[in-house]
Amino acid sequence: MIDSIFFATFSLYKNGRRMAVNGMITQMLWYFLPRTKRFLLLDQPCPESNPLHPVVELYKDGKLSRKGVISPLFYLPLYVLCKLQNTDKTHVSFKLRDLFSVFHAGFWTREPYDLFIGMEAINTIAGLLLKKLGKVKRVVYYVSEYSPRRYGQTFFNAVYIWMDQLCVRYADATWDTTPSILEGRKEAGLPQELAHKVVDVPNGVFPWQIRIQPIAKRMPDSIVFMGILTSDMGADLAIRALSLLRKKRPKSVLHIIGGQREDIVPLRKLAIKLGIGQSVIFHGFLDPKKEMTDIMSHCMVGIAPYRNIAYSRRRYGDPGKIRQYHACGLAVVTTPVTWYGRYIAKVGGGVLAKDTPGDLTKKIADLLSNRKKYQAMAHTAANIGRANTWEKTYQNAVRALNAHLS
Repeated sequence: MIDSIFFATFSLYKNGRRMAVNGMITQMLWYFLPRTKRFLLLDQPCPESNPLHPVVELYKDGKLSRKGVISPLFYLPLYVLCKLQNTDKTHVSFKLRDLFSVFHAGFWTREPYDLFIGMEAINTIAGLLLKKLGKVKRVVYYVSEYSPRRYGQTFFNAVYIWMDQLCVRYADATWDTTPSILEGRKEAGLPQELAHKVVDVPNGVFPWQIRIQPIAKRMPDSIVFMGILTSDMGADLAIRALSLLRKKRPKSVLHIIGGQREDIVPLRKLAIKLGIGQSVIFHGFLDPKKEMTDIMSHCMVGIAPYRNIAYSRRRYGDPGKIRQYHACGLAVVTTPVTWYGRYIAKVGGGVLAKDTPGDLTKKIADLLSNRKKYQAMAHTAANIGRANTWEKTYQNAVRALNAHLS
């Protein structure tokens, strides 16, 4: 058991509400609150948020004890810059705000913390400085996304690589969501002797997400796409694939879960243009404990058509959507972009397709028309889903941390 934890992370806020797009907040609170006497959460609104001031929550014995915001008055020049640069891009003003907010939150209470967990490099660097000041004892660098050319071949990218390697070198451990991140770091020049400090901490699922329906109770020819609706995620590819699939299987339906209204509008127009407006159902964001799981568990195929873009962050990330599909026992069609996608294809939990509507359609149609193949894949997917829990993920991460420090 770890007595006290300080977790610095981020969220997207809309109209004062924390959205589902965030840095492992639900996961960390769910696992660590029952196992920790004190848990300090620093939640930094990311660009495009409203409002922009960081939120601090202190939990004692699993219950919220104090909550507050860091007033813009404490960092007024930075706050003004953040307001002026509040677009969906990385800005130095937000990084400086985050650095300041970690120090502010770190001294919000008098007591030191046994463990600091920083999501992203800037938070971890602040945590390392707090360690020097005696406010935290150990530091973990938690990484969910990475790319050796995240910002192209620019000076800013060189700084990004330098900060990442600094954190790996001086943090007590680095938690990566996928082994692809370490491979990307080596490509960017990470010294081999630092690799032993990196621990695989894959994404998992919650107990309420594991809901596996008998195949006979699933909606025939139903496909689901869950997640954010940016171009690299391939939601438009899913719609185009459905248009082709309905020529072979006219009753096919695509459920799209996630996305803001501004993301959904152009995709709905695309579906109407292709003549399948009634066959693409846009659900938006749903309650993950009930509505989302209900829909997914009654579908046949989960689709994750990541676009094959060089140095895309998706290439080095861990696709949580595939893990949630498996928690519902769905056969999966994905592209070979992610490490996990290639892995599940090897073990029989999914199939790989090119990032083209034609090949996606071919692989989906093959699954839906081959009952024996589908049953075998759904069975494997269900077994993977049952074993892939957040409890197991964080148990192993803490065990590895303690073993390294003992």
